[in-house]
Amino acid sequence: MTKKTMLSLFACAPLLAVANKPNIILIMSDDMGYSDIGCYGGEIHTPNLDQLAENGLRYSQFYNSARCCPTRASLLTGLYPHQTGIGHMTHDKGLPGYKGDLNASCMTIAEVLKPAGYSTYMSGKWHVTKHLFPETEDLKYNWPRQRGFDHFYGTVLGAGSLWDPTTLVRENQHITPENDPEYQPEEKWYYTDAITDNAVKYIKGHESEKPFFMYVAYTAAHWPMHARERDIAKYKGMYDEGFDAIRKARYKKLKQLGLIKDEWKLSPTVGKWAKVKNKAWEARNMEVYAAMVDSMDQGIGRIVDELKKQGELENTLILFLQDNGGCAEPFGRKGKFKPRAANPTRSPMAKDELQKDMINKKTRDGYPVRMGVGVMAGPPDTYISYGRDWANVSNTPFKEYKHYSHEGGISTPLIAHWPKGIQRKNEIERQPSHVIDIMATCVDLSGAKYPSEFKGHEISPMQGKSLVATFEGKAIERDTLYFEHEGNRAIRKGKWKLVTKGANSPWRLYDMEADRSEMNNLASGKPEFVAQLSKEWNEWAHSAMVLPAPKKGREKKRQSNLGKTDEAKK
Repeated sequence: MTKKTMLSLFACAPLLAVANKPNIILIMSDDMGYSDIGCYGGEIHTPNLDQLAENGLRYSQFYNSARCCPTRASLLTGLYPHQTGIGHMTHDKGLPGYKGDLNASCMTIAEVLKPAGYSTYMSGKWHVTKHLFPETEDLKYNWPRQRGFDHFYGTVLGAGSLWDPTTLVRENQHITPENDPEYQPEEKWYYTDAITDNAVKYIKGHESEKPFFMYVAYTAAHWPMHARERDIAKYKGMYDEGFDAIRKARYKKLKQLGLIKDEWKLSPTVGKWAKVKNKAWEARNMEVYAAMVDSMDQGIGRIVDELKKQGELENTLILFLQDNGGCAEPFGRKGKFKPRAANPTRSPMAKDELQKDMINKKTRDGYPVRMGVGVMAGPPDTYISYGRDWANVSNTPFKEYKHYSHEGGISTPLIAHWPKGIQRKNEIERQPSHVIDIMATCVDLSGAKYPSEFKGHEISPMQGKSLVATFEGKAIERDTLYFEHEGNRAIRKGKWKLVTKGANSPWRLYDMEADRSEMNNLASGKPEFVAQLSKEWNEWAHSAMVLPAPKKGREKKRQSNLGKTDEAKK
């Protein structure tokens, strides 16, 4: 062998090693419940997610952090949310765990994977910085391009219209749906489609031999309920029987699928359909919600199709999950009915004019945005949420909602699909896992090094465990997970879960193997065990920057109680 040939082979060796690493795509939906998609018990049409599940793994006990910002911070960094500075939302509350901005002691998956040879892309919702309209470029330090992503298309803020969202950005600059030279779809611009189409564009344009990491963060099905009429029409009449009928059907299907045990009870249905005065309006809200999920699933299908076209599907790990449980927030559901104006009553927006309010005051063509009882959700001039009663349906069979540390707030589907790397097909993985595990999984698969220092800052150690063990049917070496959001606390240790609803409420103890729907509180019979677990939670809370917590207003009372055991409060 000549010296030239040897040098040539030596030069190619690292490239070949990099080329064999899997692509990784994280797909996250917004404000959806445990049982919404078909393969987790729902009646909503999600054939693409169902097919990924059929050819991959479904996790029955995967957890998020109960709300959008904290979950996204944990997902991106592998830390508990307070350790990243986002223990609440993107508002600076003046304490280390509540800065409302990713801190310098954490790294994103994109930042960790780039040195391992990965190209990095993001399309969708960011929502982990307080700087939405920064006056200077240096204040974009926590925008995606500054946190490891080669390319970004999406929104910096969390909520907003799906027809004309606030804080829409391409790369590092604000844009509008009308002035973006790179994306002008043939039919009416719609954010779910825009997220999909730009994700597909990144796959199509990825010509490098390097693997890629892509984060696709949909805003479906977060309020406002916005969807195309053709998708809404598919669900006309589906919800006319009301809340209880849909919950019972989902409960039955969940048991048939093997995702829940027969002995787990169905938590109470909170909505009383017989007492609903405007049934057509309530049904329409859920029809639009279902259409939003349907549209997202169509988009996921297009992403999968593009992976097939590029010959990348076999060696791409796709992970689908949700940021919190169904949302009970009542946006737009109060006040008097407002009919749509016959003609625009406000001046139309200029092509370059940005929507700067989370709740748009007007559409781009000048119609006032309407809220109130009876306003039929879907079009751009409406701003309605689907409300508590449908959120209770989404979270079947569990109790509570987004914000809370009960199962309805923190339980999410997780689908893992990787033909080349996951041999278990159409199986259910029952080990408890958490969004903190995603970073560890990406590091494991990519061969990346998770550093102890980055850009002169000490980096917090990963808190999660790699899910690769579960791909092979092996155990995860961990038995404790922790939760806190707005005083809603929980610790999951083995089969036991200790949880509160608010900082001032007593601890409740549940056996997750016998009663995951949290119907039988065992705390009174095990006071010593409750004290032990609450002590563990308290120690974690101090180490993970949950404490100290903000002291302003209600937070003051919350802080005085948050770190105490219930015995200490008496």
